[in-house]
Amino acid sequence: MSKDRLEAFSDGVIAIIITIMVLELHAPEHATWAALIPLWPVFLSYVLSFVFLGIYWNNHHHLLQAIKHVDGRVLWANMHLLFWLSLIPFVTAWMGQNRFDAQPVALYGVVMFLSGVAYFILTRSLLALHGRNSVLATAIGEDFKGRFRL
Repeated sequence: MSKDRLEAFSDGVIAIIITIMVLELHAPEHATWAALIPLWPVFLSYVLSFVFLGIYWNNHHHLLQAIKHVDGRVLWANMHLLFWLSLIPFVTAWMGQNRFDAQPVALYGVVMFLSGVAYFILTRSLLALHGRNSVLATAIGEDFKGRFRL
């Protein structure tokens, strides 16, 4: 199966996630600099999540450039990743609106961790499909992270 549909779908989902996040940024009622001050936790949460999603999008793009095709296992591993990434607008809003209280930050951390686990599973699914002598395996390399395999 071609990788093109997977890449296009994933790009679209990530674009929608970022759009949802920016729509959660609400302008203050007053047109003063002081009116922006209470919004700093919301904006900081947005910046953090935007950078996080940007890193995932960039890495996902480079990952898919190193492969030739996908199979059902890869499609489901990718959906698993997109599921966790799709929760980012929720945890971002909750964390920002509650000024980085412990429970929203903890849930944010859980979503970030499980996104990382899902990306790891996607990478290993692609390696299993393309083999240890593939361009992907070479790109991942033989450093600590490259050698760590399930």
